[in-house]
Amino acid sequence: MTDAGYEELVAAAMAAPIEGWDFGWLSGRAEGSEPSWSYPEIARAYIATADRVLDVDTGGGELLASLQPLPRHTWATEGWLPNAAIARDRLEPLGVTVVPTAVGERLPLPDGSFDVMLNRHGSLAAGEVRRVLRPGGILLTQQVGSEDCADLNEVLGARPAYTTGCWTLQAASEALRAAGLKLIRAEEENPVLTFYDIGAVVYHLRLVAWQIPDFSPERYESALRRLHRRMCSEGRLDVHAHRFLIVAER
Repeated sequence: MTDAGYEELVAAAMAAPIEGWDFGWLSGRAEGSEPSWSYPEIARAYIATADRVLDVDTGGGELLASLQPLPRHTWATEGWLPNAAIARDRLEPLGVTVVPTAVGERLPLPDGSFDVMLNRHGSLAAGEVRRVLRPGGILLTQQVGSEDCADLNEVLGARPAYTTGCWTLQAASEALRAAGLKLIRAEEENPVLTFYDIGAVVYHLRLVAWQIPDFSPERYESALRRLHRRMCSEGRLDVHAHRFLIVAER
């Protein structure tokens, strides 16, 4: 089997723009990774009765904007400056205050400020969750677990992105309970993520840069070409995502 089409697919994936947290380029090239629950539906139910909402690590604000109508008092934080600028352009016309943050630092927001904290795939600091929520306030978070797409690293011969078992439903639940929050809902799943061509794999690894931190098509060329031939033969590559959902109350 030859490597026909390999260069074109990889070149297209490398040339495709990456902006905010938008997987639109992968439409038709990859699908899956969504768990059985619908995070947007759950989020809409909570913000419908909230007065003050915070979206942590909003990315480019794509998901938060899709949850309109938003409460009049809505804030969003974002730690990556290019995304913060995109989020401001998207969210400020909707009345959302976007606050740049630094990873690992205290949120620049007052104690006891929010009825609902949304956090989809963002940094989850249990102490900060408790601090900024009002008594009775709700945290809704969907997290990417430490086993996410580990089989992709394996097939490319890359080191695991995380230590096995370091970020799971159990680990996050214990941290939140220790901070004084009460868990209302907790679920964990490993949905399948399917890639249909090697370009989709390359683009995914560009966008999710922490999956293989030293990734480049040149560095992993031999493994990528082997995977390309396999995908041409089998028509797809299935890997397993790792997602968990927590609803917690202060």
